[in-house]
Amino acid sequence: MLRFVKVALIFLALLVVNFTHISAQPHVEESDHNSDERAEQAEHITDNHADEKFDAGKYVIEHVSDAYDWHITTIGDKHISVPLPVILYSKNPELHGGRSLVVFMSSKFHHANNDYKGYRISHSEEYEGKIVELDSHGTEIGKPIDLSMTKTVAGALVAALVILWLFLSVARSTRRNTGKAPRGLQNLVEPIIIFIRDEVAKQAIGDKKYEKFMPFLLSLFFFILINNFIGLIPIFPFGANVTGNISVTLALALFTFILTAINGNKHYWKEIYNPEVPWWLKFPIPLMLIVELSGVITKPFVLMMRLFANMLAGHLIVMVFVSLIFIFSSTMGAVAGAAISPVSVAFSVFILLLDILVSFIQAYVFTLLSALYFGMATAEHH
Repeated sequence: MLRFVKVALIFLALLVVNFTHISAQPHVEESDHNSDERAEQAEHITDNHADEKFDAGKYVIEHVSDAYDWHITTIGDKHISVPLPVILYSKNPELHGGRSLVVFMSSKFHHANNDYKGYRISHSEEYEGKIVELDSHGTEIGKPIDLSMTKTVAGALVAALVILWLFLSVARSTRRNTGKAPRGLQNLVEPIIIFIRDEVAKQAIGDKKYEKFMPFLLSLFFFILINNFIGLIPIFPFGANVTGNISVTLALALFTFILTAINGNKHYWKEIYNPEVPWWLKFPIPLMLIVELSGVITKPFVLMMRLFANMLAGHLIVMVFVSLIFIFSSTMGAVAGAAISPVSVAFSVFILLLDILVSFIQAYVFTLLSALYFGMATAEHH
């Protein structure tokens, strides 16, 4: 337990250092201004530093939201970030010299007054933070088809590489230690795999049908778990809030929904469309059909929202506690900020340790519910 506390304190220290850099002045996105405007704003910030207030809401949301680049830290008025590929398919190719597909790095927005090749990262109320197309007068006319690699996608790829390294290492260790007791990573991963097999898949699906679902269930569990853990590490190339993004949890829930629908047997679909209930519940108004179809839809929705809400909440709470230091400093002075720091750090460490437990629980619950849905879809009529 003491080791976990030490690791949590290190993570939080890194988070506070990173947050201190960005809170020293309002974070001005490089894509919003050219170099002259940034210099002018930096001078304005210096002249009015005494009147500045720390915008906690803005920084908390920026931490958990997606982005077209991977912001690392801010030193003075310099933003250090990793640009990511922007891939756009235009709905109006005539505005872009006949080109429908455009590929460039997000850093191009930083050097062209936020406009590049007829595109812009919008700051309008309707398209806030999204890339939009521009007409010949620079007016926003709508969004292109956006296939860009955002921070969430990059974070998921990092997690995929970690998972590949983990299981390839375990596979090599298993081959070398045939007939011997497991060691190292094998000793860590093997009990988890056995647990998912014996306590989740077999119990929820059955001894005869569980094997075909094991690859998906294991991939699902470790993908969620690794992404949950990586999201708690506030240093590049980790820290992306992948499972706190509703698009990711939607994709995972859809995989479960599709596999359930594909593997559903005759009895499963009969219970949905023609259940054995009194006729007046099916005619003239098909009440049971409405109820059953609603259940089919709400199952993946519950999976999606449960994982998304729990992982997003953990990040939000930690950032709120850390931001208290800067709120007190900017409103009541440095002494007040120093006084609230121990309390803020203590609660942040507690939430961070709790998030480690929640990471396990959410990966387990998502996998268990998926297995239960598979079990209901393949259960034979008795």
